[in-house]
Amino acid sequence: MEQLSLLEQRVIGCLIEKQVSTPEVYPLTLNSLVNACNQKSNRDPVLSLNEEEVQSVLNTLIARRLVNNTAGFNARAAKYQHRFCNTEFGDLNFSPGELAIICELLLRGPQTPGELRSRTPRLHQFKDVSQVDDCLQSLIEKGPFVVKLPRQPGKRDSRYGHLFGDADYPQEATAAPSGGTQREQQLQTRISELEEEVARLQARIAELEG
Repeated sequence: MEQLSLLEQRVIGCLIEKQVSTPEVYPLTLNSLVNACNQKSNRDPVLSLNEEEVQSVLNTLIARRLVNNTAGFNARAAKYQHRFCNTEFGDLNFSPGELAIICELLLRGPQTPGELRSRTPRLHQFKDVSQVDDCLQSLIEKGPFVVKLPRQPGKRDSRYGHLFGDADYPQEATAAPSGGTQREQQLQTRISELEEEVARLQARIAELEG
């Protein structure tokens, strides 16, 4: 299974995202890819890369046959597309739902099923969180390509992370930290519940708008 650095994850994630959400402008020029990598929305961490840095990452990915320049040796007309998955050049093949989840995890890191559903409408419409759960389970069984992480203190749902990079995720405690008062723990739990409710409402709004 391909192992990607943080910047390689960002470039591949952006190429997948734009291929699905804005196919009319895909493959991407270097400038468009830089802008995609540096977006302030739906990115974690937010980066500030320049063209030289992104070109360096592209060169590495091209050498690994994970990206290609559709213009060949014509640098002025260079446009880039990924060969990471769902192509005749590799063995990785994902369903639309699985691809949306992998893309989102590459761009934002570990997330809960509810968060994934609320953030993927432009890539794939999940009717409910159970469909996200089904895709996550499929990705675990097929690879595994994702891993379920220990539940964070005060959180109701566990997060999932992809396994295409550094898989040494921090081992988060499943209990509330010692030393916190009962009131603080209750507030943290309530905040977590509200965050999950906001994610569900955002997904519902996106579904209605669609």
